Amino acid sequence: MIERLKNDPSYMMVAGHRGYKAAYPENTLLSFRQGLDLRVDMIEFDLHLSKDGVLMVIHDGTLDRTTNGSGPVGDYTQEELKRLDAGGWFGPEFAGLQIPTLEELCTLLQAYPDVLLNVEIKPSSDAIQAADQAVAMLDKFGYLPRCVFTSFDAAVIAHVHDAYGLKTQGFPGEVMKGFIPGEGGTYSKIWVMALDMVLLTPERVKEFREMGMLVWSYCPDTLEQVEYSVECGVTGMTCNNPLPALEYRRGISSVPAGA
Repeated sequence: MIERLKNDPSYMMVAGHRGYKAAYPENTLLSFRQGLDLRVDMIEFDLHLSKDGVLMVIHDGTLDRTTNGSGPVGDYTQEELKRLDAGGWFGPEFAGLQIPTLEELCTLLQAYPDVLLNVEIKPSSDAIQAADQAVAMLDKFGYLPRCVFTSFDAAVIAHVHDAYGLKTQGFPGEVMKGFIPGEGGTYSKIWVMALDMVLLTPERVKEFREMGMLVWSYCPDTLEQVEYSVECGVTGMTCNNPLPALEYRRGISSVPAGA
């Protein structure tokens, strides 16, 4: 499947951002299950290390926004993080959901053998360590051939590319930490370029495609944004709400050839 993304420009990849973020508490196992059950091609998730070195699936470097805890994720052990409520902030019916570990997410994914994985390593002082542990865990489950590793930290992109030869997703240089311009720089190590809807234009898509990259947009969550992404020339979309993109793709696939 992952090679199809490169070799079949007519195929539009749809990814669930942090699972099905628009309808469920992000980066929880429930959010991932619901996104997977929509039949997205890929799920995107975020990783931070706990105080005792366990990879936890959470977006922010702090706990305050998406749990009833506070302070940096890295100040707490796995056991302490597991006691927190990671769902009640989204709605009372979701109270009691936990922050998953990467191993728990990998176990869930065993029931979805075809889904692709967008593994985001968040910038931090231990981001390279987190990347190494993520590669090892995903390799243990046999998932590496369907992974794309993402980071806003150019050093993480370079490390994953150079040390492991794995596929990476990066961002325009102006929004990356430690971006290295020029030949052999950060862009040379990026397999797919991710463009925020705010930065998405046909010109930028053309620029990065001419460098040999795939270009995906994030996060087109309305039909209008999906159509604009397609008009700009992207071949993938990472969505908080995957439904408009999936419905658009179904509509395109149902049009007879030559119509």
